[in-house]
Parts: sequence; C-alpha cells; structure tokens
Amino acid sequence: MILFVSGRTDIVAFYSEWFMNRYREGFVDVRNPFSYHFVNRIYFKDVDAILFCTKNPGPIVDKLESIDKPIMFHVTITPYLGDIEPCVKNKSQIIADVKKISQILGSDNVVVRYDPIFINDVYTVGYHIRAFSKLCEKLNGYVSTIIVSFIDDYKNVRKNADILRIKPLTENDLRELAVSFSSVAAKYDITVQTCAEERKLLEYGFSSGECMSPDLAFKLTNKKFKRWKSRNNNNCNCVEMVDIGVYNTCSHLCKYCYANFDEEKVKILKGKHDPMSTMLIGHLDNGDEIKIRK
Repeated sequence: MILFVSGRTDIVAFYSEWFMNRYREGFVDVRNPFSYHFVNRIYFKDVDAILFCTKNPGPIVDKLESIDKPIMFHVTITPYLGDIEPCVKNKSQIIADVKKISQILGSDNVVVRYDPIFINDVYTVGYHIRAFSKLCEKLNGYVSTIIVSFIDDYKNVRKNADILRIKPLTENDLRELAVSFSSVAAKYDITVQTCAEERKLLEYGFSSGECMSPDLAFKLTNKKFKRWKSRNNNNCNCVEMVDIGVYNTCSHLCKYCYANFDEEKVKILKGKHDPMSTMLIGHLDNGDEIKIRK
C-alpha cells in the first residue's frame, strides 16, 4: 500500500514526533472518519511507499534518512499572506527546506503544489503570475514538477467568503495564467500540471498527469495499484492510497481549507493528541473494532 501522510491534516508540520514514534514501533491505528469504532491497523512492513503532503516539511527533514521506504513529497507553497494563511511558516524557509529534501531524495521525488489558486482585488492574475515566476526561479534545479489547482466551493470557503472575497476567473484570466505559468515553468525545465481539475489546460501548454499516477507508483514500488475511487472528486485519477490523518486537526487554519471546517474543533481535537498514542487523536476505546489493513 501507499501511505498518504496526509490529505486530512498536516502531519509533517504538527505531528512529526508522533509519526516517527509510530514508524519506530511498526504500526499505526487509524480511526474511520465516518464510523467511530472502526479502526484500521496498518503495519509499516505492509507499506510500499509514503507520500508526505505538507505546507511545512521542516520538522521531518532531518529524519528522512531514517525512513527505509520510498518517499514522495508534495510541498504546498502559495503566495497568500496572513489574511488567508494566518499560521503558515515563512515561505522562504519552506523553499529552503524543499531544496534540502531535493538534495536528499532527488528532484523527481519532491513536487511543489501551487494551490489553490483564486483571485480577488489583492491576489490578482498579475500577482499570481509574478509570484509563480519568482517561485520557479528559486526552485530552479530542485524540482521537476509543479502542480496547480483552483479553489473549490468547500464549506470552509463559503464560511470565509468575506475574507477570501473571491472573484470568478474568466476564460481570459485562465488563459493568461495558464500561458504564463507554462512559459515560465518551461524556462526552468519544470513540468506544470493540474490536480483533479476538469480542465487540464493542455491547450495552454500544461502537461497531463496525476499526483500519484500508476506509472509513478510503479516506479517507486515496482508494484501495480488500482485507481483511487475518490468520494470527493471524480476528476482524481491517482492510485489508491491510505490516509492516516484526521480532519479538523491542522493548526495552519488556512481560510480555504477543505480539511478544516471548524476552528473551535481544531483546538479541542489537538488537545486530545498524545505523541505516544497509536492513533493521531485520542486513544483506542472500549468497543473499538480493529482490522488489519493490507
């Protein structure tokens, strides 16, 4: 299996100590987010590769060489400021950490995500073009792929509408962004592609691909994997992965986030985190049914 760490929260940024404790002990328990007492137990001996997804890779960079598994990194770097991303680390330091990961794993094993894209009176099309150009310049030689996506109508997005102040992207806006992004990325030998979007933007020079394609999964593991049947996005064509995170536990508190939709609940759940527990939030309870996930 491929372990996804994580699409539900930023384990790397906030729970790296817990993750490394689980890795050393050899297994992790994951409570089903839709059925409380159903718990999957995953043994790391059954894990073929790990995909880390984070906005702050710093806490785990110096631990990567102790993980004896193929590793892919997706690091999200956006140009938004504190009004949109109130608790995200300084972007210059994140870029420095991306360079360190690239030196450890190789440029093909670290992907930068520039997502989600939205525009308003501050974060204009021109703003994004300038930010993306600077990002590519700084990442020159350290990454081979940048993945972009556009903001979706999540519960949290609607709740924060007065902060985000999103303007609709016109076809002209989309063309200007896509053509510029493709041109800049090509200048630095970087492939740019979309993630789980109905519009792949191939007509504007984007490449076609998935975040974790069957080919990439096979390259990492020498095994074939089924496509992921996403309950949230029919445009996702990645291979099946197992997410070990918990919703409403990320302290970045980004105003567009799909995985956080209740900031008060974030505080409550984080208070239940024990780095020595077998699961990310809380502990095993009486009545829990544990099933070994293969």
